[in-house]
Amino acid sequence: MTTLIDTHCHLGDPAFDADRGEVVGRMRAAGVSRALVIESELDRLETTLEWVRQTDGMGLATGCHPHDASAWSPAMAIRLERLWRSGDVRAAGEMGLDYHYDHAPREVQRRVFDAQLGLATACGLPVVIHAREADAEIVEILEDHPAATVILHSFSSGAVLREAGLEHGWYFSFSGMVTFKSWRDQETVRAVSADRLLVETDAPYLAPVPHRGHRNEPAHVVAVATEVATLREISLDEACAITSTNAMRLFWDGQPT
Repeated sequence: MTTLIDTHCHLGDPAFDADRGEVVGRMRAAGVSRALVIESELDRLETTLEWVRQTDGMGLATGCHPHDASAWSPAMAIRLERLWRSGDVRAAGEMGLDYHYDHAPREVQRRVFDAQLGLATACGLPVVIHAREADAEIVEILEDHPAATVILHSFSSGAVLREAGLEHGWYFSFSGMVTFKSWRDQETVRAVSADRLLVETDAPYLAPVPHRGHRNEPAHVVAVATEVATLREISLDEACAITSTNAMRLFWDGQPT
């Protein structure tokens, strides 16, 4: 199997505090050469950033999660812009809208999402999108930022976001959900253009079959890639090569994997 990249995981999460080094070792043993670490908890951002700097193959993404939109302030915007321009950050996010939990008022979520998109695009970073039960508004706001390079993280949305993503050439990242018996959107996995296809774990969440019920980790992205390959009727090696090439272009400036 060729090398593979996990484009969305939360290795700074306390779920990994006891064995983070072993998790990285298993990741590498599984043939997963790199991972994009999402850190939206700004109170542990510096700790996660330092760990990413010291750990080969890791990249960092950060931003204001829609759950935390009420905490947005000019000071946070300045802090994020400084980070996004520093060269230490590979992507902005995750950001977006979450109308399932509504931890922040929807109007506030929309305003903060729009502000972050404009700032991240000005900084030249791709944006990692969290979309839950807010597809129409997500599309509306994204279409106001046509220069943004968009990654639809752990895609499981409906036709509105699907069709907009395909039309605009946004990236689709698939997680362990594609292995679940409840997954019903095989057609989207097949429809995404090869040059817009990514895989992720969202670890420690969404562990794929056969790891369901356990903590997820980057090594398990192999199970996601295997299912994506099956649905697209290509080999696992081809799925790894396609998704890794896309991830390197997006997050590591096309460096060799």
